[in-house]
Amino acid sequence: MPSSSPNTDGRNAMSGKQQRWFSARGVFHHQEPDTYEERVTLWLAVDADEAIAEAERDAAQYCEDLPGTEYLGLMQVYDIRDEPGHGIEVFSLMRDSALPPERYLDTYFDTGTERQSRDPVQT
Repeated sequence: MPSSSPNTDGRNAMSGKQQRWFSARGVFHHQEPDTYEERVTLWLAVDADEAIAEAERDAAQYCEDLPGTEYLGLMQVYDIRDEPGHGIEVFSLMRDSALPPERYLDTYFDTGTERQSRDPVQT
């Protein structure tokens, strides 16, 4: 299958259309241990549909590479308006909620069971 990878000028090799950066957040389930993962990847694509297609192909490969991992079918993309670089926003999700701030964080982000990456080089 032909690649849709970009040319050096940022255009799609097959269509010639100008590409821009998107981030994609996918949700996965790992059977051992029983863990859910939100994984954010970066894609150069013509539009959001192409970015989702690329990210879902990658999700399938990710699951193939990690036996016992399932892609849950949720892929959200974010159109990055600037070139990726220091301090650039790469993903944003806004959710309306009547929960007070502490309860909101406890419900959606800080349940106490998260495993978060830390810089392995600590000084």
